[in-house]
Amino acid sequence: MNQPNTLCLSIIASALLITFDSVADDNAVDTEIEQMHIFGSKNPINTVPGSAHVISQIEIDKFKYTDIMRSLATVPGVYVQEEDGYGLRPNLGMRGSGQNRSEKITIMEDGILAAPAPYASPAAYYFPTSGRMQSVEILKGSSTVKYGPRTTGGVINMLSREIPEAALAGKIDIAAGQDGFGKIHAYAGGQGERVDAVGEVYRYQADGFRDINGVGGDTGFVKNDVMTKIRFKSNKSAKYQQIFELKLKYADEVSDETYMGLTDEDYATTPFVRYSASQKDQMNTEHKQIQLSHMIEFNPDAVLSTTAYFNDFHRNWYKAYSIDGKSLSSGGIQAAADFDQGLNTAPIEVGVKANNRDYLSQGIQSELNYYTENHELAFGVRYHEDEMDRYQWADTYQLDTTQIMTRISSGVPGTDSNRIDSAEAWAIFIQDRITLGDFAITAGLRFEDVTTKRLDWGKTNPGRSGMADTDIENSFSSILPSLSATYQVTPSLIALAGMQKGFSPAAPGNADGQEEESWNYEAGFRYNQNAFNSEAIVFIGDYSNMHGNCTAAQGCDDDNIGSQYNAGEVEVSGLELSLGYEFNQNNSISFPVRLAYTYTSAEFGSDFSSDFESWDDVQKGDSLTYLPDDQLYLSVGVLADSWQVTLAGRYTSKMRTKAGQGAIPANELIDARTIIDLSARYFINDASELYLTVDNLLDETYITTRVHGSVFAGKPQSATLGYTYTF
Repeated sequence: MNQPNTLCLSIIASALLITFDSVADDNAVDTEIEQMHIFGSKNPINTVPGSAHVISQIEIDKFKYTDIMRSLATVPGVYVQEEDGYGLRPNLGMRGSGQNRSEKITIMEDGILAAPAPYASPAAYYFPTSGRMQSVEILKGSSTVKYGPRTTGGVINMLSREIPEAALAGKIDIAAGQDGFGKIHAYAGGQGERVDAVGEVYRYQADGFRDINGVGGDTGFVKNDVMTKIRFKSNKSAKYQQIFELKLKYADEVSDETYMGLTDEDYATTPFVRYSASQKDQMNTEHKQIQLSHMIEFNPDAVLSTTAYFNDFHRNWYKAYSIDGKSLSSGGIQAAADFDQGLNTAPIEVGVKANNRDYLSQGIQSELNYYTENHELAFGVRYHEDEMDRYQWADTYQLDTTQIMTRISSGVPGTDSNRIDSAEAWAIFIQDRITLGDFAITAGLRFEDVTTKRLDWGKTNPGRSGMADTDIENSFSSILPSLSATYQVTPSLIALAGMQKGFSPAAPGNADGQEEESWNYEAGFRYNQNAFNSEAIVFIGDYSNMHGNCTAAQGCDDDNIGSQYNAGEVEVSGLELSLGYEFNQNNSISFPVRLAYTYTSAEFGSDFSSDFESWDDVQKGDSLTYLPDDQLYLSVGVLADSWQVTLAGRYTSKMRTKAGQGAIPANELIDARTIIDLSARYFINDASELYLTVDNLLDETYITTRVHGSVFAGKPQSATLGYTYTF
C-alpha cells in the first residue's frame, strides 16, 4: 500500500507547525477535544433527531462487564450474537443489518475507525477492549451521515479514558472469579498548567469454561491492553486556544478458541466439551495504535479539529479446518465426534491452518464546526487507506487413539492463501442544523469515493515474484443525503423523524463491485422528566442491495472466505422502545428500573441462489438469519448510601441460522432464551468498593451459534469477586 499522499502529509505538517503563543499565563486552556465524541455540549443527546444512547461510566460500573455485548444489551435496536462467551470478537448489528464480526456497522474509538480494515476487509477480528472504556455512544438514524463508511445500521463510538481533571487521580480494580478468570485494571494521570497525561493498563484472562476431550488444557485467553495520552495546551491569553493530544496504545491476545462446535447429540449431553481435534486451535493477535489530534478554537463558535491515525493489527488464528479429509462443513465435525466416541479405532489426520493476516489502517480526518444564532454547521473530510495481507499455510497432524496430536507435515507460508486486499477512500460530509423556534431541521450530505484492489499470487508463488495471478481494481462513489427534524412539543416531549440514504462500500471480494444501498426512515418520540426517561422509535430500512460477507465465523468453506455476496432487495422494519425510572429517588433507598425492547421484521425481496451458506437458495419473503423478532432487556435495582444490588435480564426470541420462512428446522434453530445477571456492590468508603457479579445467575444452558453445522453453548454461571480503590 502507498503511504499517505503528499496532500495528507502536508495537512499533518501544517497542523504540527502551528505553535503556541509564547505569552506566559498561570492558567492553561481546559477545553476538551469534543469532536472525539458524538454527543456533547453543542450536540446534547436529548436533541438528537434519531436514536441516541450513552452507556455512561455510572452504568459501566454497575456490572463492570468485560464483554461489550452484555453492555450493549441495554440499548434497543442493537443485536448481539455470542461466540466465545467472553466477547473477544463481538458480533454486533443494528436495525437488521446483520451482526457477523460487526462488519455492517461503523465502530470507532475516540471518533476514529477501529476496525482493522474497515473498507477492504470489514470483518472486525479486532475490537477495542471494552473494559477500559469510560463510556460508549450509540447512534442510529439520519445523524450517522457524519460517521461512515457504513451509514445504514448505525455507529458505536467507544470513548477511552479521559485525562483526570485533578493534578493526580486514578483507580485500581482487581478481580478474580470462576474458570480462572482474573482482571487487573489501573490508571493514573492528571493535569498541569500546560501538559496533561494519563496512563492505563488493562489485563484480563480466563482458563475457559470448556474441556477438551481426552487431553484437557485451557480453552480460555489472556489479553493485555496498555494506553497512554499526553496533551499539550496553549495558555488562555493565546490568540487562539489550541490542544495537541498524542495517544499511544498497544494490545495483545492469546486465546485458545476454535470454530469446531458440537453435534446436536453431544451438545444435549455434554455442552461444555470440545473435540480433541481442536486441541491445537489458538488465536494470537497484536494491535498497535498511534493517534495525533489537534484542536484550534478560533472563537467559541468556530472550532477545527484534526486527527492523524495509524493502526497496525496482526492476527494468526491457528485452527483445525479438516478432519479425516473432510472440511468442517462437510462431515468434519461428525468425524471429530465419532473419533472421540471411539468409533474410529485407527489414527486420523487433522488439517490445521495458520490463518495469518496483517492489517493496516491509516489516515487523517478534519472537522470544522461553526455555530451561528440558529445554524450549527459541521464540515468534515477524511482520507483513509487500509489493507489486509493474507499469508497463510496449513499443517497436518495425526490424531492417535490416545487423543494426542502429532505434526506429520508442515506447510510453507504463503502456500494456502496469498493475497492483499486494499482500499483508498475519500469521504466528505456537510451537515447543518437549523433551529426555527421549537422546530429544528438537520440536513446532511456525505460523499464517499472508494477504490479497492485485490492482488492474489495463488498458492504456488509464496515469494510473490512477478505479476500477481489476479489483479482486480474497482472504483465507485456515492452521494448520501439525509434529512431529519425535531419538534419540541413540550419542555419534556420531543417528536422526531428522519430519512437517509444508507451505504456500505463493496469489498474487493465482491465480484460485481456493487455497493450496499438503502433508504432508511424513522419517526418517534423522546420524553424526559425528572427521574423518568423514555424513547420510542419506529424504523424502516428499504435495501436495493444487501451484502453478505463470507467468513469462517459463518461456516463458509475456505475457498469462499473473503467473498462478498449481493442479496438484492431486503425489507427491514421494527420498533425500538426504552424506558427508565428511579422510584423513591429522593430517599435513602431508591429503586432504579430500566427497560429496552426491540421488535424486528426482515425479509428478502426476491428469489436467488447464493454460495453464501447462510443464504443458500432464497425465496422472496424468507427471513434473514440470526435476527430475533423480539429482544427485551429489564434491570431492577436497589440503591442505598453504602450498597447497591441490580438484577438484569435479557430475553432473545428464537432465530434461524439459514434463510427461510415458516417453522424453523431443528438443525437451523437457535431457541429463545432468558439470561439473568446479578451485581452486588458495597461501598466501604468514598474511595473503596467491594463487588460481586454473577453472569448467567440461573445457569441456563443455551445455544449461541451454529457454525459449520455445529453447536456452541453460551457461557454458564460465572461469579466474580472484585475490589476497587479510587484516588
